Amino acid sequence: MSLFATSRKLTSFLLLFLGAQAAIAQSPPPATDEPELVEFDTSKTRSIAVPALVAPSPVDTPAGNSAALGRQIAEVISSNLRASGVFETQGPNGLRAIGLPEVTAPQFGYWKARPVEQLVQGFVRVGGDGNLTVGCYLYDVGFGTETTRLGFNVPPRDWRRAAHKCADAIYSRLTGELPFFDSRIAYIAESGPKNKRIKRLAIMDSDGANHRFITNGQSTALTPRFSPNYKSILYLSYVDGNPRIYVYDIDSGRQRLITQSNGPTFAPRWSPDGQTILYSMAVSGNTDVYKISASGNGTPVKLTSSPGIDVGGSFSPDGRQIVFESDRSGSQQIYVMNADGSDQRRISFGGGRYATPEWSPRADLIAFTRIAGDFRVGTMRPDGSGERLLTNSWQDEAPTWAPNGRVIQFFRTAKGSGKTGIWQVDLTGSNERQLPTPVDGSDPAWGPVLP
Repeated sequence: MSLFATSRKLTSFLLLFLGAQAAIAQSPPPATDEPELVEFDTSKTRSIAVPALVAPSPVDTPAGNSAALGRQIAEVISSNLRASGVFETQGPNGLRAIGLPEVTAPQFGYWKARPVEQLVQGFVRVGGDGNLTVGCYLYDVGFGTETTRLGFNVPPRDWRRAAHKCADAIYSRLTGELPFFDSRIAYIAESGPKNKRIKRLAIMDSDGANHRFITNGQSTALTPRFSPNYKSILYLSYVDGNPRIYVYDIDSGRQRLITQSNGPTFAPRWSPDGQTILYSMAVSGNTDVYKISASGNGTPVKLTSSPGIDVGGSFSPDGRQIVFESDRSGSQQIYVMNADGSDQRRISFGGGRYATPEWSPRADLIAFTRIAGDFRVGTMRPDGSGERLLTNSWQDEAPTWAPNGRVIQFFRTAKGSGKTGIWQVDLTGSNERQLPTPVDGSDPAWGPVLP
């Protein structure tokens, strides 16, 4: 995908395509560094209208007619923004079609009367090479001003990515937060009866679209994690009847064993740079945390040695620390140590047991599962302070962070039926929703924003 947001390229293209209109000639906002992270109240939603994107001279493409794609792109933008919990969206259904001149000269009076606070408009054009050029504009209706413009040149098959990128830019502009819509999720797809589940590795977009099964279910798969570059997935498999850690290459469809061991290996995690794999291994009745080169070469480095069960959690974003769980104190608790295994210290002291710790990509929080009767997902600071529980169901577990550190995904098991589903919740504990999956789902892992 070629992204030329807030750049001369998009401005030049639009001048040629739409004509020398004064509205286009306005300079876009200057490019800035990553948006400042700020707090916002998701209980106060902002209204935003997203009419169908204009398709001048509609053309058929391998992904459908460009006019239909204009509406579908608007639907994805609207759905993404609505799912964030920050916006109340209108459209494209129920909104009138706009003409091409309106893309850069909105009828603000009409939109004020609806009423909405923000307006997203754009176009879809098919180039001579068959690729789509998608233009996306954000307007402040109250002030009658353009606040963001950006454009994408994509193959028709990637039209959803253009929609996600547009939604990301709008979300970041209006909230000050980093984007997260244009990302992917790996998870375990579950089917079959409760006592004989088939568990397959699967991947999908952050909104559940473009679903794909990776493994065939002949051997159980668990705890997947995308590599930082999205080229491979680290996961636990029972290919030979024993738990072993494998890396699956997405392009080639091949997998390789990470380390040979007589004991079971499990709980694999990537380091932030993708060069190291953290995992746990059971030897002679004791389970400890190890790390090894992602290539599988070299000797594993043992990081813990306390009697009991130590299970690796995740690296901090800078790779300098590791959060993990251990029962060395008599019950399952959360500990933090340096990446070389030094300075191991307990940080969880609330009631019950704690498991599956995951460091936020913002480094400010650690998500966890607390087990005190029910299973609930919560967060705490890296020093153990500020503990908050975000969910309140019978069995919620295995949290994973959105790339911007504002949303947490987890899986929920229904009482009685044992059916599982992928859910997410924001850091306020509100805006809880289930993601659509073709079968039951567990062990989600949210990957980084796509380049």
